[in-house]
Amino acid sequence: MPNAATASSGGSAGDRFRRWMFARHAHPVSAWSRWATTPLLVVPLWTRDWRHAVPIAVWMAINPVVTPPVRSDKNFATRAILGEEQWIADPKQDPGSAGLNAVGSAGLAAAALGAWTKRPVPTVLGLAWSMTVTMLGWRRYADLYDRQSGDRG
Repeated sequence: MPNAATASSGGSAGDRFRRWMFARHAHPVSAWSRWATTPLLVVPLWTRDWRHAVPIAVWMAINPVVTPPVRSDKNFATRAILGEEQWIADPKQDPGSAGLNAVGSAGLAAAALGAWTKRPVPTVLGLAWSMTVTMLGWRRYADLYDRQSGDRG
């Protein structure tokens, strides 16, 4: 796996950090747990208790780096996150992903507005929208990774 293996090789400090972080975030436990905890993002808005934001922000910050580097790229989530890293390094590889990210962000914004106004249906629908679009994005990123690695069809 070139991404994990090259995490300490050349490039700028930013490139080295990105490779180090993505080598860990590509671990299925990191990827899936971050996705599954997306609903936590609206908790401080719903409760209006900003103390809730601190542990959630800490979780979102440490989640990508608390797992060990991946050793295999067989898992879908691993390939999706490694493909996302490739896309971040060169978004021209898949211009449609930027639009998909915007659509997913709109869902999260709808969930945030629903939470702020304490309306459960828009909150849940916005979260479902955002999380579904994230899965569509992961599919695109995994396909990008597969094309770049040449090992999968």
